[in-house]
Amino acid sequence: MPKLAALFSPDRAADVVDPATRRLLEDRFEVVWAEAAHAAGPGSPGKPPALDPAAVPELAAGADVLLTSWGTPHLGKELWSDGNGPKVVAHAAGSVKNLIDPVILDQGVAVFSAGPRIAWSVGEYCLAAMLTLARRLPRFDGAIRQGGWKQTGFRGHELAGARVGVIGASSTARALITLLKPFGCDLAVYDPYLTDERAGQLGVRTTTLEEAASSPFLTIHVPNVPETKGMITRALIEQLPDGAVVVNSSRGPAIDQQALLDHVLDGRLYAALDVYDPEPPTFDRAILDAPNLLLSPHVAGDTAEGHLALAGYVLTDVIRWLEDGTRGPSFVDPAAWSIAA
Repeated sequence: MPKLAALFSPDRAADVVDPATRRLLEDRFEVVWAEAAHAAGPGSPGKPPALDPAAVPELAAGADVLLTSWGTPHLGKELWSDGNGPKVVAHAAGSVKNLIDPVILDQGVAVFSAGPRIAWSVGEYCLAAMLTLARRLPRFDGAIRQGGWKQTGFRGHELAGARVGVIGASSTARALITLLKPFGCDLAVYDPYLTDERAGQLGVRTTTLEEAASSPFLTIHVPNVPETKGMITRALIEQLPDGAVVVNSSRGPAIDQQALLDHVLDGRLYAALDVYDPEPPTFDRAILDAPNLLLSPHVAGDTAEGHLALAGYVLTDVIRWLEDGTRGPSFVDPAAWSIAA
């Protein structure tokens, strides 16, 4: 029976391992669970304690699989220095770029990430934000709270049939594309790595950055790499049509945040921001009171159901890989490391 080490605190285990997955673990693996004594210190409100890096070698000793999540320390290449390190790293969270050294991929270590499962939660957030702002619900809500009723100065719009500019064809973008299918939108995707063949499979069309950024709906789904920093410039923001809805759930540095907020404050654009540059943001009262701005604290991928599904999502693929080498949807392709989120 292969050995698995869960490298996160008991509190985090309760967050990302549902009861069915816990039973699966105990049935299929010899499991070593981290205990409260292995924590680096107390957690904070809403954030379980992190694992003490000094506890990793002891917990991981002899393990075939490392199950990780938020709060797992960086796994140094020394864990594999003797050539007998774990065969698998299964990350019950998103990006693995800060978790492992890519050199271990060259040693045949299989890495899995629950990013595609989190992507579905992000896709739901983006759809909800687009609909909420398109229908101008915050403004109607504010009018009611101030004693008003019917509004003659503005009217909501429909998402159905509209052109949606999608920046990046990442897993979050693909989840949103699936959710948008019933709306019959013109899905114009800018991604230099997206082929026409793959676009056809997704039911979208490829386009230029300029055309995507001239859409009445613009949603951003790019990784945090040097090439994407500031890619949505002030000039691109200025060419968005009046009343356009902008959603950023990817990375704050991808967009000229100040330029976007300038156009939000003058009432020309609507925006939903879940990520910022820097984080957490510091906004003045005018921005905080803007009725055409939705703000959330980097929680687009954070849902109760989604979190509990994360360990099970990666472990399903890990078991198949151990059995016959199948690369499931959570497998991290070493060839795509440089453009991964």
